Amino acid sequence: MSSTAGHLIVSQLEQHGVRRAYAVPGESFLDVLDGLYDSPIETVVSRHEGGAGFMALAEARLTGTPGIAMVTRGPGAANAMIAVHTAWQDATPLVLFVGLIPVADRERDSFQEFSLSGWFSTTAKRVMVLDDEHRAAEMVAEAMRLAVSGRPGPVVIGLPEDVLVRTTEARPVPPLALPAAAPAPAAIDGLTGRLAAARRPLLVVGGDGWTGEAAGAVARWAEDANIPVAADWRAYDAVPHASPAWAGWLGYGRADTLAERLDEADLLVFVGCGRSDVLSDGYTRGLEASTAVVLSDPDAATHAGRIDQHILAGPAAFAAALPDASAARGARGPEWMDALAADQRRYATARPDYGPGDSARGVDLGEAFGVLERALPADRIATYGAGNATIWGHRYLSHSGPGTLVGPRNGAMGLAVPAAVAAALVHPERQVVAVCGDGDFLMNAQELATAVGYGAAPLVIVVDNGIYGTIVQHQQKHYPGRPSGTSMANPDFAAWMQTFGGHGERVESTADFAPALERALASGRPALLHLLTDPATMPPSQANAVLQGDINDDGAEQAELAAAASEGAGE
Repeated sequence: MSSTAGHLIVSQLEQHGVRRAYAVPGESFLDVLDGLYDSPIETVVSRHEGGAGFMALAEARLTGTPGIAMVTRGPGAANAMIAVHTAWQDATPLVLFVGLIPVADRERDSFQEFSLSGWFSTTAKRVMVLDDEHRAAEMVAEAMRLAVSGRPGPVVIGLPEDVLVRTTEARPVPPLALPAAAPAPAAIDGLTGRLAAARRPLLVVGGDGWTGEAAGAVARWAEDANIPVAADWRAYDAVPHASPAWAGWLGYGRADTLAERLDEADLLVFVGCGRSDVLSDGYTRGLEASTAVVLSDPDAATHAGRIDQHILAGPAAFAAALPDASAARGARGPEWMDALAADQRRYATARPDYGPGDSARGVDLGEAFGVLERALPADRIATYGAGNATIWGHRYLSHSGPGTLVGPRNGAMGLAVPAAVAAALVHPERQVVAVCGDGDFLMNAQELATAVGYGAAPLVIVVDNGIYGTIVQHQQKHYPGRPSGTSMANPDFAAWMQTFGGHGERVESTADFAPALERALASGRPALLHLLTDPATMPPSQANAVLQGDINDDGAEQAELAAAASEGAGE
């Protein structure tokens, strides 16, 4: 039985268990859209290609299956580039289908012509073009395998308009097998010996590929072995925060105490992530300790500096072959682990950012995010864009395990809203909350229309200080008294949300936040809370923490790191 290449692509995606394809339609891939008409795959029509790409990335982060995005040639591909870059730096599996001009029109400066490989080859694991209709199924199968194998990432497939409508007798092919990377017993024995000899080991977890079972196993093992567990930047859901071993996160917005502990550690074990510039404060911390890395990437491309042992495995495989906890513990007591855990508990305890008499400064985010933490169910999913506003969520919102956080580890703005829409579609039974700054929100706020159209009901928190706060902090340090290019004029976001048919409220005081949140969560609709805040309030106030008797922070270094949270693109 013959099929068009476009319909065969859809059939192959079905073979891989794809549930949703996020698309902005284009005439260049009409035959694929026609194939989706009869398919169980849901076509989620987004309002911008960047939004479609971010939704696909969120789907991948939450399910482990490569996210699927479909866009048209030229401008459509350009708009989707941000998601490809994010998937590349975040090591998240993504397959982007790009409609192309007909083969006969190539090299003639045709309408919307561009070089697919020239644009994407430096930020994708592979760029393919379907020039042979008979290879449609095997090309999709290869892309799906590449996206998840080794170091995961994006794969781009170009679809010439005329090739898609050609017929073929080819049929869907079975998904290609992945290598089973399991730690060798000798490697585990070697790691056991290193851990037993260490007085101050630190386990650093991150990346994708974590399951609830793996997270629970690693957390329990670390507790039994007296090893504190820290997380990489925006990978805070790799292990449950309720674990007595949980020590917080490294990177932007982290506690100064944890950064100091990184320098004190005599053994670092990285699982699913490596020693990056963000994690190590610009390659300045944790460089001298003995280092073991557990990565499925044989090149360890995400890791910089010393490697004393490299175990070729992903998080799940490592969790299934953990060293004996008592042997790994050696003579080490719980004091080191308990001290780091106590530091994190103090740091994550919500506290006011404003002092007495500061009610005129708008919503106190330190108090508001404490309310949010208590009001949301434990299995909630938090999504983030970039900018200072996200730091309150990172610090005060806890995570119950994998699949509860989607944020751009590359600092891309505009991810929070589309990621929240996708998360609400993937898990309609769970509460999803997007945390955005005002600049970040308007990067992809149009995807609220997608939420309404598909029955998704996320809660969106928009922190409005009227400036690109991250850049303002840099300006204050390097060009004091000369603000330039960082102010914004904002509409009433709550009223705007209401025009979509959602629930919107404008919140101007701290006392009004809790009742507004209660109404938003009870609305059963997509909801938005527009929080007015003082532009002078940047990251969570560590100075206040010190005043309240918390010796966790020195304030100055933390503010500089928080300012870098979306370097070059943030608010």
